[in-house]
Amino acid sequence: MTAHEIDYRIYGEEMQYVEIELDPNEGVIAESGSFMMMDEGIKMDTIFGDGSEKDKGIFGKIWGAGKRILTGESLFMTAFYNDLVGKRNVSFASPYPGKIIPIDLTEFGGKFICQKDAFLCAAKGVSVGIEFSKKLGRGLFGGEGFIMQKLEGDGMAFVHAGGTMAERTLEAGEIIKVDTGCIVGFTQGVNYDIEFVGGIKNSVFGGEGLFFAKLEGPGIVYVQSLPFSRLADRVIASAPKSGGKGRGEGSILGGLGDLLDGDNRF
Repeated sequence: MTAHEIDYRIYGEEMQYVEIELDPNEGVIAESGSFMMMDEGIKMDTIFGDGSEKDKGIFGKIWGAGKRILTGESLFMTAFYNDLVGKRNVSFASPYPGKIIPIDLTEFGGKFICQKDAFLCAAKGVSVGIEFSKKLGRGLFGGEGFIMQKLEGDGMAFVHAGGTMAERTLEAGEIIKVDTGCIVGFTQGVNYDIEFVGGIKNSVFGGEGLFFAKLEGPGIVYVQSLPFSRLADRVIASAPKSGGKGRGEGSILGGLGDLLDGDNRF
């Protein structure tokens, strides 16, 4: 194996975290901001790119860092190493309510494609790259954008799904249609495209967007019930307006309800 062989355990229900057990000289890479806690003796290092074998040499490191800019991530990743004798643990937390999905890349032919913000952490040696779409329509209209992340190697990786996670195994030629933002990731055998919803009423009044993703098997697809973009939109919509006044939710009177409730002051 080129990737480090790590052990892990996932804790929690709604707000999960994954605990990685590192033997001596083993390491794990993670996105900035996902770190939760670690045992004494673990060395933390900031690296360009993902630190995999593909990033050898100065130009490889620059390319690795450039790939992360294209996916909207930071130039840097954080690596955690166990340089001491004996086992040490380091933990990484979910960014918002949902499930952590362990991905054994050896079971998926060494490659898994995911949303650019789904990746949480992986064994040292796993390559975190970019997956260019072959069709321009995906980039122009897909909620994931033109570029998705690809995880390559023979180690363990961990991705996060918001809300409740659904796993679908598609047979050859089997198709499911999914809201573009609800895709977590899929195996490399799945064909992915963007399809127009169709119909003027659906497009103008449907409220579900103009496009959805069409995923065709064979392969495995992971779908999330709560994309971060949807969660953020609801939080922003419910946030108090200027002056600290709320939207008056829960009342058909809206702002007038706030006035009658005494929430507005003269």
